[in-house]
Amino acid sequence: MRVHPGEPARNAEIMLRWIAEHRGRCDLLVFPEMCVPGYFLGDAWERSAFLRECEFWSQRIVEATARGPAVVFGNVAVDWNAKNEDGRPRKFNAWILARNGKVSEHPTLHRPYGVKTLLPNYREFEDARHFYDTRKLAQEIGRPWENFVEPVTLDVGGKPLRLGIVLCEDAWEDDYAQKPMEVLARKKPDLTLNLSSSPFTRGKNGKRHRVFGAKANLIGSPLVYVNCAGIQNNGKTLYTFDGRSTVYSRDGKVLQEMAAYEEGVTIVDVGTSGHDKHEVSTDRVINEIHDAVRYGAEKFLESIGTRKVVVGVSGGIDSAVSAAVFAEFLKPDELLLVNMPSRFNSSTTRNLAKTLAQNLGCLYAELPIEESLGVSRKQLHAYEAVSLDGKFKTRLSVENFVFENMQARDRGARLLAAVAASFGGVFSCNTNKAELTVGYGTLYGDIAGFLAPLGDLWKEDVYALGRHLNGEVYRREVIPEGIFAVTPSAELSEHQAVDEGKGDPLIYPYHDRLFFSWVQRWNRATPEEILEAYLDGSLEKDLGLPEGFKLKTHFPDAKSFITDLEKWWSLYNGIAVAKRVQAPPILAVSSRAFGYDHREFLGRSVYTRNYQDLKQKALTL
Repeated sequence: MRVHPGEPARNAEIMLRWIAEHRGRCDLLVFPEMCVPGYFLGDAWERSAFLRECEFWSQRIVEATARGPAVVFGNVAVDWNAKNEDGRPRKFNAWILARNGKVSEHPTLHRPYGVKTLLPNYREFEDARHFYDTRKLAQEIGRPWENFVEPVTLDVGGKPLRLGIVLCEDAWEDDYAQKPMEVLARKKPDLTLNLSSSPFTRGKNGKRHRVFGAKANLIGSPLVYVNCAGIQNNGKTLYTFDGRSTVYSRDGKVLQEMAAYEEGVTIVDVGTSGHDKHEVSTDRVINEIHDAVRYGAEKFLESIGTRKVVVGVSGGIDSAVSAAVFAEFLKPDELLLVNMPSRFNSSTTRNLAKTLAQNLGCLYAELPIEESLGVSRKQLHAYEAVSLDGKFKTRLSVENFVFENMQARDRGARLLAAVAASFGGVFSCNTNKAELTVGYGTLYGDIAGFLAPLGDLWKEDVYALGRHLNGEVYRREVIPEGIFAVTPSAELSEHQAVDEGKGDPLIYPYHDRLFFSWVQRWNRATPEEILEAYLDGSLEKDLGLPEGFKLKTHFPDAKSFITDLEKWWSLYNGIAVAKRVQAPPILAVSSRAFGYDHREFLGRSVYTRNYQDLKQKALTL
């Protein structure tokens, strides 16, 4: 089901409708983890009124089973007579089994619910901030935690069916000391249920199949994985939840899988379905990314109550891909593309922006900024600011770098914001992950907007998504071929003239892969590891650069390489952090999206002692 975060009444009404529709059609209806309240809710868990609302709807769902199938669903459970470690009422991430209008008591917890054992407290997850778990309960009352991972019995057709029920992270146990699935395997349930609230990241579904297939094989019973669909956020990063609820046979094979982001109910006969294996095709990564970006952007617009979007189009790939994604689900009169040229913008990119709008069939405007820039520059340049007592004064100077940023801010903070307000909509932030990593963008300029739909995609991903949009989604050339070919450039000065092959200082794919190693690689790199690999000649391989890419072509000596390395590392840890903190929400598709996944602090760049030694060695070779 699509779970609407923070709206228990809305979620419960969906569940009540499906319970009513499936009377007599199935024995057990299984819903996702935290499907009543939603999952990513920040500190809304501290509001007692909200918790009572969740309890109210939980009771209505239980009552509905008097005439319907048995149900298992996820909700917050509250022990009002006990306290969490923060002094607030004790809360559990819980599952509830209801039948015949009553809740089934957990056989060993002796509570009207079961409790999640493993609370993820990494990346975007912070369950331990709000919830108590079976490990703490066991410690508190002096019993082994394994006692609380116990199958419950459900009568099905006059026969007892032993259900092993766990919540999401309880199956991702490999790195924990406590392993709920291994405990269940010893207790031999007839059917295992995993209720999940699991956000999409690239490659996630393949990993799910490996994990849950192995767990079904370990336990020796069919396993039903039920995940929610929809979007949720933690105030800074937007996550899509792709559903893809799946049934696995007792030997770990995929029996049935729902389509990504699909809402609805699928009925499965776990007694016979093992003879009819459902073949699942290998996922193509860019197709998954496309589905996540499109779904997330559409549902986020829906959640904020607007259908009108303005995209500033430069004639480059990032804005073109953003526009093409929005055009998939917006009507032609709901999407407005705006080109805002100055004297530095070539006719090449201006014509590409216009062709893009023509191919998409949407609204288009060309609003030059040269005149407004002239007014601002004239007003500021050589202006003398004086303290009111006359003791201090300074003269302002609009140098080239300042003028470049003025152009970006004039486009974003002034023009796009005003156009969006006049149009009755919002405007998109088109920045990509490489640019966000090092702050290659102007705050309140191109780093502005209601959402950064491409903010978790590296530049290479953006190009690949553009090809996918043309080839697989639209099946025609919506994004002009010239946009793929033109030199990536902000076109803010004569030094970025695309017709002369001049553009941004970022070198692709090298900087994509370098920044990936800092941000997203499991063993995250620093300049120390990068310089070590450079010195021993393994850096191209270590970063996964394409065959034939030669660092020497771009950095003829160690000095130029180190200068570039330190420039971007200092930006990544310096001003770029301040920019990311103030950037629009980012739509996550990776395992390290900026925001609440890639957590950071405002500080300054430091270099290890070993790096300094390596640098000295490199410069003296």
